[in-house]
Amino acid sequence: MAALKVTLRDALGGVTTPEGPAVHLDAAMSWLCRAQDAAGDGVARSYALRFQRAHGRQGWLAAYPETTGYIIPTFFDYAAWSDNDEYRRRAIGMAQWEIRVQMDSGAVQGGVIGFPLTPAVFNTGQVLFGWARAFRETGAEQFRNALVRAADFLVDAQDADGAWRRHGSNYARAGVNVYDVRTAWGLLEAARAAGDARYEEAAARNLDFALTRQQENGWFAECCLADDTRPLLHTIAYTMEGFLEAGVLLHTPRYIEAARRAAAALLPTVRPDGSLSGCFDAEWNPAASWSCLTGNAQTAIVWLRLFQLGGPREYLDAAGRVTRFLMSTQDLTSGDAGIRGGIKGAHPVWGAYAPYEYPNWAAKFFVDALMLEATLRRARSATT
Repeated sequence: MAALKVTLRDALGGVTTPEGPAVHLDAAMSWLCRAQDAAGDGVARSYALRFQRAHGRQGWLAAYPETTGYIIPTFFDYAAWSDNDEYRRRAIGMAQWEIRVQMDSGAVQGGVIGFPLTPAVFNTGQVLFGWARAFRETGAEQFRNALVRAADFLVDAQDADGAWRRHGSNYARAGVNVYDVRTAWGLLEAARAAGDARYEEAAARNLDFALTRQQENGWFAECCLADDTRPLLHTIAYTMEGFLEAGVLLHTPRYIEAARRAAAALLPTVRPDGSLSGCFDAEWNPAASWSCLTGNAQTAIVWLRLFQLGGPREYLDAAGRVTRFLMSTQDLTSGDAGIRGGIKGAHPVWGAYAPYEYPNWAAKFFVDALMLEATLRRARSATT
């Protein structure tokens, strides 16, 4: 019944007039708390409206180590934002849970809890964000020790040219993944926490390798979970995020420029309703009629960060259009706790990215985008 209601809603337009950003932000964080409560200290992968053959269920799915890892900093940020220590407690619980499910090799498994235990480079890199932040927040050695084991795994798994070809996720296509620059960014966070120069060196090797996969127009080759000819906005945005934040941490303009070239190419592709296509071809032509909501939120974050770093006003304006669109797709009134406040994988809900699911990472990036936008707009108002 829930799937039918959401399908009909989206078929009829599927958007509403947004409330204030604070209302949407609070609703998304409440949804993430329910996702955590549904799965224990880890965060449920998603709320599935239909039976998921791979998971053997519908409703709340099992906890997802990869995305729980990078949700941890969001909870610490929101704890400070809302002056509510409950979110800090939840973040620490997630970080401790990640230690309990860490593999003996130091790696983080691919897929969700209950899937076969196979090490995954990208997943491991994303959990580094959580452990690094938990260590900075608490000073607890348990988080530093887990981080070191994971970072050592990544360094050992890296090929001489800087790419990661071994230990890819079993749930994405095999081979080089340029979006692993977000893993490189995670290694830089590990280097800051552990004081180990090897992690920074490994990150720089991967970033330099990934630069060789960028075209003159900013598009990235080998940058998708399944189809490299029309990569997902989600994985394009992972790549932009990795280059941008690594460039800032390393004070390396060429990495920042790699992100800027791609981000600038996406600016004219914003649709009249504020959405972005779910996929793009090598000429930056939209290659999907549906929109990947996760990728929308991530792209808004990249544009906001570029504006924060001194970029033109058009980045702030474009991000604002996208976040308003995202807010319009969020159901704030549903009686279904798995829908209310969540963010769908795709709009409409039957689109090809996480169809009929509300993924936890979509809500995470939505929250990050809203908090950053509000911060920048407050700062701008204070100076005008």
